[in-house]
Amino acid sequence: MKSFLIQITGIVQGVGFRPFVYNLAIKHNIKGWVNNDDRGVNILLYCLESEAINFMKELELNPPKLAIIHKLKIKEIINQKEYKNFEIVESFNCNSKSTIISPDISICDDCIDDINDLDNFRYSYCLTNCINCGPRYSIITTVPYDRVNTSMASFEMCEDCKKEYKDPRNRRYHAQPISCEKCGPNLTLYSSNRDIIKYNNEAIKEVATLIKKGFIIAIKGMGGFHLICDALNEKSVNKLRVNKNRPTKPYAVMFKDLKSIKEYTNITLKEEEILSSKEKPIVLVNKKGNTALSSKIAPNVNRIGCFISYTPLHHLLFKYLDGPIIATSANLKDEPIIKDKDEVFAKLEHIVDFILDFNRDIVNACDDSVIQVVRNRNIKLRNARGYAPTSIKLENKLEKKILAMGANQKSTISLAFENNLILSPHIGDLNSIESVEYFERTINTFKNFYDFEPQIIVCDKHPNYESTKFAFKLKNINPKIELVQVQHHYAHILSVMAEHKLDKEVLGIAFDGTGYGDDGNIWGGEVFIANKSTYKRVNHIKYFKLLGGEMAVKEPKRVALSLLFDNFTLDEILLMDNSCVKAFKINEIKMFHTMWQKALNTPLTSSIGRLFDALASFADILQTQSYEGETGLQIEQYYEASIKENYSYEISHNQIDLSLMIKEIILDNDKKLICSKFINTIVKIIEDLSNTYKNLPLVISGGVFQNRILLEILIDKFEKQGREFYFNIDIPANDGGLSIGQIYHKI
Repeated sequence: MKSFLIQITGIVQGVGFRPFVYNLAIKHNIKGWVNNDDRGVNILLYCLESEAINFMKELELNPPKLAIIHKLKIKEIINQKEYKNFEIVESFNCNSKSTIISPDISICDDCIDDINDLDNFRYSYCLTNCINCGPRYSIITTVPYDRVNTSMASFEMCEDCKKEYKDPRNRRYHAQPISCEKCGPNLTLYSSNRDIIKYNNEAIKEVATLIKKGFIIAIKGMGGFHLICDALNEKSVNKLRVNKNRPTKPYAVMFKDLKSIKEYTNITLKEEEILSSKEKPIVLVNKKGNTALSSKIAPNVNRIGCFISYTPLHHLLFKYLDGPIIATSANLKDEPIIKDKDEVFAKLEHIVDFILDFNRDIVNACDDSVIQVVRNRNIKLRNARGYAPTSIKLENKLEKKILAMGANQKSTISLAFENNLILSPHIGDLNSIESVEYFERTINTFKNFYDFEPQIIVCDKHPNYESTKFAFKLKNINPKIELVQVQHHYAHILSVMAEHKLDKEVLGIAFDGTGYGDDGNIWGGEVFIANKSTYKRVNHIKYFKLLGGEMAVKEPKRVALSLLFDNFTLDEILLMDNSCVKAFKINEIKMFHTMWQKALNTPLTSSIGRLFDALASFADILQTQSYEGETGLQIEQYYEASIKENYSYEISHNQIDLSLMIKEIILDNDKKLICSKFINTIVKIIEDLSNTYKNLPLVISGGVFQNRILLEILIDKFEKQGREFYFNIDIPANDGGLSIGQIYHKI
């Protein structure tokens, strides 16, 4: 008999690791013990060496469903005492907190069976969970993940729940949020004027009836409230659009199950796999034609965001519904998702008719994750529920604690300490007081989780980003902090390098909508030679002017007009039969021409994102946009693979000059032709740049590469060539991945 000590770090707490180890040890006739500490899980095996080998093989090949093992160390213990049985022993703490917090996970099949079983004491209980599913991040205040450190602390378990909680053979052993209708939180339905209408399952039945009648309901989810209405009711969906002042931005649709999704969409096997995964994210899929879905769900776009009901409450609600529902984040424009019913009453009374709430507090708000499948890869567009906090294990232990602040749009934070790199869930755009408060609150949450005080802070170079301002504020409070500013597009490239653990020189291409350049201009079409430490800008899109600055982002016709000013005389433009020109009155064109000539409120940009806007104007797709990325979504659906031509351009003197392209575009008048040739042109530019630096790995990042068609073509082309080629997959290519890139610069 020998003794072996196993030390495991990663996501190994709150995921059923100890009872799994207990039952595995019993299976292999092993004696000893298992416990938690604030670093992970420790296991002492007392057995034959052959039994230990078999135990280890099974542990590594088939760990608990929700566990992610980062590191596993095993060593033999000499002169260890004899053990008579295997036990789960009392946990103990070390001096520092480093246990990784698990994301929230959708309800498992076993719990679905429980809430549908008339003989189970959790029948129809809307907050049923076990060690394999349910809330984690959204209810925790600090580590270790014990009930006292969650929003379940005030709910004392009844005898039935306690019996399961204490039994290592039960899947609810030490599942911290477990409860039932007798001892746990309960459900209450309110009218918009705060009158209580019904409780628990009767409330769920009533909500289903109200949805069918066309009402809009705010329903509490795992990480915040959703605004919900009947997805088949045109009038209800339009009412939600009008009340929320959201003209065309697509809504996510929640379905009962995969069978229901297939009635309304065309999904691939890979999309089916991710839709039904334990994370249950929103997945962008192709619509079917002529379905009963409201045309107002995703106007002018051929894809919709679908997800499957992921909480017991959702499952119970679908028992009484006949079709899918809109389930969009409950918030005001530029504000974070709402997590408290009183805030719903205060802010959304003009939108919602009823509120369905339960009295388990959401400590940490967390929005829904969004994914699209590109060439069989699950590309993350929003990293949140089910996936975040996201942890990456570092090969080398850090000497200092680092905090990265991200950008201003699609904000996230990242922190690094010891061997851990952690990316927060999606925070949102920092365009309101509420969103900035949420951003600061998230920083404090993670500092509290890990007793974390940063010694190095990394932020963007933009002086007006709220994240940058807060970085300087922390530096002023503690002058000993080292403050580092990283250029926006360099951070995009670094985010890919971090994800793929690249530590070498690369050719980095960063295409997006906006970012503060080293010369004070707005960058967005950048080519770098870069490594972890530094970068050199070797090429960029030739600068053009944004007429009216920020207004040009909302009105693509302004970007298009500016490009016309660059390439034609005013008289030539006034005679053009072009959709961009037609979108203005003659006196407006003359006024903008004066602005352009005198450089009045016309910042320079090299942005590829703005070129997408201009193209949408030239092709008469849209002249104003109501949400970020609308032009890209619409251009994508007009792409025709059979069209192989591209527009002309010149690359010289470190600039990509698209003047020839603009002159050729106005001669075309077919949407599919213009959009196809434009995307082909972007591909050809990237290919030319790649061929110029064949000796370097190619790295692409930035919001433009969320364009599914563009990314598919690039993947196909470079895989066929055998080119060393990297792009964002698990880390968003948009600004949601910037904080990871920023922090990688200092690791």
